[in-house]
Amino acid sequence: MADDMSLSPSRDDFAALLDESLGGRDFMEGTVVKGLVVGIEKDFAIIDVGLKTEGRVLLKEFGGEDDSKATVAVGDTVEVFLERVENAMGEAVISRDKARREEAWTRLEGVYALNEPVMGSIVGRVKGGFTVDLGGASAFLPGSQVDIRPVRDVGPLMGKEQPFAILKMDRPRGNIVVSRRAILEEARAEQRTELVAQLQEGEVREGVVKNITDYGAFVDLGGIDGLLHVTDMSWKRVNHPSQ
Repeated sequence: MADDMSLSPSRDDFAALLDESLGGRDFMEGTVVKGLVVGIEKDFAIIDVGLKTEGRVLLKEFGGEDDSKATVAVGDTVEVFLERVENAMGEAVISRDKARREEAWTRLEGVYALNEPVMGSIVGRVKGGFTVDLGGASAFLPGSQVDIRPVRDVGPLMGKEQPFAILKMDRPRGNIVVSRRAILEEARAEQRTELVAQLQEGEVREGVVKNITDYGAFVDLGGIDGLLHVTDMSWKRVNHPSQ
């Protein structure tokens, strides 16, 4: 019987093992640690983060508003961000949301180092640009980096998952700057290279007028712009291309 009990570690055993693996209170604070869910009370999950210290996390941080929708259960091991080992109430100050942000930052730093794009969604407007959710971390998208050309209505882009290039990361300040324009320019450059290789003199192609000047119109042929001079617009005299 004693042997069977030894195979199931108690909460004290869990706390001792966690304390031993993390090396003490000072090391734990300000980091993401593993905790044991020891209870579910109304809107909170009670989590033992070791050192016989418990904290409370709102169930909605795990994806549920109450215990019937929660994605955690008693006995689960979860990762949380430990802000303080003990507050005035004698409880640990912990957060699952902050743990997700820390995980996201670590992931994004790896992407940034490899100069790779990251998937995200434009979720809101702020002064000078927009807020982008990068799967747990928030980034700033300057208005000038939304598109190659000025965009009057950003509505269709809101909430749509799409690739972004990370221009800058500052973890101590919590700042991430991204660009959608850089992704579009890269794709456009690839299209331009392919199009130039395909173009042949004398062929007929459809294009979209992108800009009109006094001496002609610039037409997008699908990745590269061509100039349609005013003298080539019609057999008759054209005073201005806008006609």
